Amino acid sequence: MSFASYPVSSLPRLTQAHAELTRQIDVVNEHGVHEHTSIPAERALTVYVDKREIVTLMTLGAHPELLVLGYLRNQRLVGDVREVESITVDWDAGEDGAGVAAVKTHHGIADIAARTEKRVVTTGCGQGSVFGDLMGEIDHLVLPNARISQARLYGLLNAIRLQESTYKSAGSVHGCALFSGERMQIFVEDVGRHNAIDTIAGWMWMNGVVADADSIFYTTGRLTSEMVMKSAQMGVAVVVSRSGITQMGYDVATRLQLCTIGRATNKHFLGYTALERLQLQPELAQGGVHKVAKA
Repeated sequence: MSFASYPVSSLPRLTQAHAELTRQIDVVNEHGVHEHTSIPAERALTVYVDKREIVTLMTLGAHPELLVLGYLRNQRLVGDVREVESITVDWDAGEDGAGVAAVKTHHGIADIAARTEKRVVTTGCGQGSVFGDLMGEIDHLVLPNARISQARLYGLLNAIRLQESTYKSAGSVHGCALFSGERMQIFVEDVGRHNAIDTIAGWMWMNGVVADADSIFYTTGRLTSEMVMKSAQMGVAVVVSRSGITQMGYDVATRLQLCTIGRATNKHFLGYTALERLQLQPELAQGGVHKVAKA
């Protein structure tokens, strides 16, 4: 996708580091026939903030600068996008083939050592980890009065089905998308679902996109507590997953009154939490082609 140009006066300067997303390899199929196939790239990106090493992310490498920006946002290390002066990514600068992302802030991050010391490793893939007492902040989050109809859900799932993706050509990646109603605003793939959602969070900041009652987040990955939290931090009140939900994800979503919908493929889905936000239209699930309403 193409990203808009941003005014340099208030937003951070971002490089546009390029990396190949797939590579061709030789395989043998179930018939014993040799053929070529694509596999997704996977590379390490070590993040430094004001020359201090913070974390190493395993990433596809599609939008590394936005990934880093969203990571800083979702870990609550940076409270405003204007605090960041620049993010520079160099895929050849690190040791053992790792890339380096150098973040420069205008005034530094207060108590960064203490804020990154208490690290909690969660069930994420790619880099699913949170700093500090992130869970303690959920009671301060206020979500918009969002609702989703079954017709709109089907329209969203159809848009995902038609979306060209690395997954279709190579597999082994997660995809996330942000919708406004049935309109897809951005679609991101990465080796980890946390990388994908962090990239979307970075894109929202850079483009001044604020979630509202029409915002819906979609992920191919399971809804863990951290994925639910990150969705809520972005201000999204309705989350749809192709996979399921964990117990902690369910508990956090219930506490936030965030609508979670899982096992969503074709016409099938399961509504988990905040069902008052879901307008059921069971007649659409019957045989035949359903008509997608502009709900």
